[in-house]
Amino acid sequence: MTQTHYDTLTEILEARFSCRQFRPDPVPEAQITRIVEAARRAPSWCNAQPWQLEITRGAATERFRKLMMETSSQGTPPKPDLDWPAKYSGIYGERRRTCGFQLYDAAGIEKSDRPARAAQMLRNYALFDAPHVAILHSPTELGPYGAMDSGGFVAAFTLAATALGIATIPQAAIAAYAPQVRAHFDLGEDRLVLCAISFGYAEEAAAVNRFRTERATPGDIIRWAD
Repeated sequence: MTQTHYDTLTEILEARFSCRQFRPDPVPEAQITRIVEAARRAPSWCNAQPWQLEITRGAATERFRKLMMETSSQGTPPKPDLDWPAKYSGIYGERRRTCGFQLYDAAGIEKSDRPARAAQMLRNYALFDAPHVAILHSPTELGPYGAMDSGGFVAAFTLAATALGIATIPQAAIAAYAPQVRAHFDLGEDRLVLCAISFGYAEEAAAVNRFRTERATPGDIIRWAD
């Protein structure tokens, strides 16, 4: 049976996962450029292409990792550029809890072990030991629409990386400390810090990389209008 473009895309979508343990091996610059070369084709309103990236490597990754670990460990109050969700109710809350429990189970953490759960959460700020992180930002003047366009870029970036055998994890947690991120990368107040994408090669033997989240069916998503 002939492989179609749809089949290929579906295989990549199914292969993508949020990696929570990376190997230290750096990704060649040419491969990173190829990821962005593909992701830049993401659609955007009026073709504004509002996304910009700061990508770390080597010592720059370690400096940023140190900053994030120190900032989060000191109990610094979060100050994201965009408001956090007001709440996760109904099915959204159920999905969130299920994902968290899957992670704790994979990591061997008891649901009642709050210190271990907190330590696992702080792994976000260690970038899960990734050798690279991309900080995604967009123009403040475009507000939520620039952010929405940039979400498409995040999806395209993670899929292009997966197609090249490179693992990723988008991280909204990094945006909790937008002022520190902005100062570290010398970003102006005219830029919104949206999220990070930590990336590199997955540590395939790590238990936290073995679970997969469930997805809603088309029937759960579509409401037909005739």
